[in-house]
Amino acid sequence: MSTNTTMASRLSSSGMSAPGHPLDGVFRPQSVAVVGVTATPGTVPYDIFFNILSAGYRGTVYPVAPGKRSISAVRAYRYVIDIPDPVDLAVIVFPADVVDRALVQCGQKGIKSVIVISAGFRELGPEGAAREMRLKQIAAEHGIALVGPNCLGVINTDPAVRLNASFARKMPHSGRIAFLSQSGALCTAVLDYAREKEIGFSKFVSFGNKAGVTEVELLDYLHQDEQTAVILLYLEELRDVARLIDVARRVTRGDHAKPILAIKSGRTPQGADAAASHTGSLAGEDAVCDAVFREAGIVRVESIDELFNAAILLAHQPLPAGNRLAIVTNAGGPGVMATDAAVRAGLSVPHLDAGTMARLREVLPPTANTKNPVDLIGDARADRYAAALRHVLADPNVDQVLVILTPQSMTDIDAIAQSICAIRREAAKPIACSFMGAADVASGIRILQHSNIPHYILPEWACRATWTSRTGPGSAGCAPACRRTRFRR
Repeated sequence: MSTNTTMASRLSSSGMSAPGHPLDGVFRPQSVAVVGVTATPGTVPYDIFFNILSAGYRGTVYPVAPGKRSISAVRAYRYVIDIPDPVDLAVIVFPADVVDRALVQCGQKGIKSVIVISAGFRELGPEGAAREMRLKQIAAEHGIALVGPNCLGVINTDPAVRLNASFARKMPHSGRIAFLSQSGALCTAVLDYAREKEIGFSKFVSFGNKAGVTEVELLDYLHQDEQTAVILLYLEELRDVARLIDVARRVTRGDHAKPILAIKSGRTPQGADAAASHTGSLAGEDAVCDAVFREAGIVRVESIDELFNAAILLAHQPLPAGNRLAIVTNAGGPGVMATDAAVRAGLSVPHLDAGTMARLREVLPPTANTKNPVDLIGDARADRYAAALRHVLADPNVDQVLVILTPQSMTDIDAIAQSICAIRREAAKPIACSFMGAADVASGIRILQHSNIPHYILPEWACRATWTSRTGPGSAGCAPACRRTRFRR
C-alpha cells in the first residue's frame, strides 16, 4: 500500500474536527502524546515535552513514561494505549530498538500521525535499514502518517495551534516562510540564524530519513496552507521524482502559486558520501537533480544566506512584474557597485521615464543625479528619500526598487527607515533595502525588519536575492540570463 493511499484515509478516526488534509493530524492535532519522556531536563525526550508545554500548545498533551507517575506535574501513562482519550499525534523518542513496539501500540490506539525523533535507522547501515523498513510496514498496516525517523520534529507557529513538537532550543517567530529539511542539526542552526535576523516561519519541519512522509506530501500540504507564502527545502537525496515534479509544478504554477527554493547537498562525490552516512541518502547525479528541479519549477540555491535572502523578499511583498531594477541611494559609489551587481545577476537597470526624471529634478537638489541609479547625495534626509522613492516606484519602466543608505553625520537613519515602511504599505512593487554599516544603522535595520521589509548588509546581496526571486517554473538551474520567468499567482 502506498504512502499516499494510507494517508488519504487516515483521518477517519483521528478525532480531528473537519479534517482538510491528511497531514492535519501532524500540524493541527488537538492532542499529542510524547512517548518515551524522561524527567531529566536537557535530554531530548524531556525537552520535546517541555517545548510543547512552554510554547503554549492549544491542545492536550500526554506524557508516556513507563515507571513515572508524572512529568512536570502532568500525569504520565505507562503505555500510549493507557491514555483514556483520543490522541491525534504521537511523538516517539524511545531508543531505536523499541520504536517499532511503540509504533504498533500507536496503531492499536488509533493514532494516525506519528513523529519518530529517534536515530539509529537507515543512516547506520543494513541493520538500521531493516529496522526502518519495519517502521514503514507498521505505518502502512495501520494507516499512519509517519514523519522521520532521525529528525528534529515539527513546529507550527499558527496562534491557533502553537505546536513545538521538536527539541529545538526556542519556538521561532511566526511568519510566512515554511522550512523543510532532511537534516535536524541544520534546522537548529537555521532557527538560530533566523531569530538573529528576525525571520519568522509558518511551519518548520525536520523529516529525517523519509520513511513515511516525504517532501512531496509536505509540499502538497503547504500549497494549501494559507499562512505559507514561500517554501524552503533542504534535501540530501531525490526519491519518487515523478511525483515530486507533479506536486511541485502544482505548487509553483497556477492559482495560489508559491515559490519553492531548495538546497540540494551532495553536489560533490565527497558530499554524496557524507550524505549517505548522515541520513542514509543516495545523493545521485547532480546534473539529474538540476534537471528535476528545472522541470518542477524549484529554484536551486547554493547557501543558507542565498536561501533566506530570497525568501524574505518573496514572503511579504508582491512579486515583481519584470527584472527592471531602480536604485535609490545617498552615495554614488555604492550605487555604481549595485548597478554592476544587478547586471551581473541578470537584472536590468533601465533608463527612467522622462517624466519621472523631471519630477525628481523638482524635489532633489541640483547636484543630485536623477538618472538610474538615483543619487540623492550625502545630505539626504527622510523627506528626500520619500519623495524620490514615490516617484521611482511610479515609473512605468521600473518593476522593483533597491534603497541604499550610507550613514553620514546628518543622515536621520530611523526616520528614513520609517518613511520607507510607510511607502511600502502603499506600494504595488517590491522594495529591498541595504543600510550599509553595522552599529550606526542597527536601529534603522530593526525598524525595517519589524515591518517585514527585506534588508541586506551589502547591495550585492540584495541584487542576488532579487534575481533569485525573479526565477520561476521551468527556470531553476539556469544561468542568470535565462532565469526570468516569474511565479504566476
